[in-house]
Amino acid sequence: MDRNTILALFNQHLRIGIIEPDSRRERTDSVIRKVSLSNEPGFISYSEMDESNADKVIEEQITYYRNLKQQFEWKVFDYDQPSDLKERLRKKGFTLEESEALMISDLTETNQLLETRILPEVKRLTTEQNIWDIIKLEEEVWNVNYQELGQRLVRDFNDSSAHLSLYGAYVDGKIVSAAWMYLHTGTPFASLWGGSTLADYRTRGLYSSLLAIRAHEASQKDYPLLIVDASSMSKPILEKHGFHCYGYSTPCMSPKFD
Repeated sequence: MDRNTILALFNQHLRIGIIEPDSRRERTDSVIRKVSLSNEPGFISYSEMDESNADKVIEEQITYYRNLKQQFEWKVFDYDQPSDLKERLRKKGFTLEESEALMISDLTETNQLLETRILPEVKRLTTEQNIWDIIKLEEEVWNVNYQELGQRLVRDFNDSSAHLSLYGAYVDGKIVSAAWMYLHTGTPFASLWGGSTLADYRTRGLYSSLLAIRAHEASQKDYPLLIVDASSMSKPILEKHGFHCYGYSTPCMSPKFD
């Protein structure tokens, strides 16, 4: 598929048409938004605005979520309009987080991930205990509290409609590398997450194997487009594995509404 086709599919399926577990999707004249039905923030995935109405729409969304007492993220892509949307949000009190590269790999073409050898210790994980092992790994690697992520993964793991797949590698009974994937029903996309590896076990091919095993599952289940929101550190690694950059997004977090 060519670049414009893939980007159009992404916008249609994962920004405009996106439906997530434990949330309510709402469409207004200007935005597609998610209202969380749990303790997670709300989310604006897509907007159609211009310079004449952007400030008004931003104020409307702030008022809407404030009435719900729900903080929310506005995910802004570099091709969104108006071109100064991020700065407008910043002036309204939003916190701009590190930008992420939109990385996509097309499995309908010759793809090195489908030829990559998968190490035998990399396997599918099938229990809730595996999830908490993953969280322990993530916290050890990044020194961040990921308990909320653990709760979300457990919730999605027990919800068949979420289509969550977990993979990892155990060495001597300890998890040393792990990742997960969501298959987005009704779309051609599978999103990849995680990939952390303990320092002593890096450069052994575990990360490549985790990419490859998820690519195989996605391909076998007819999800030909792999997608990753990549940090500046992950972007060059993914490029070496055949991913291409389709743009950048910036998570913009609203103030908290107590």
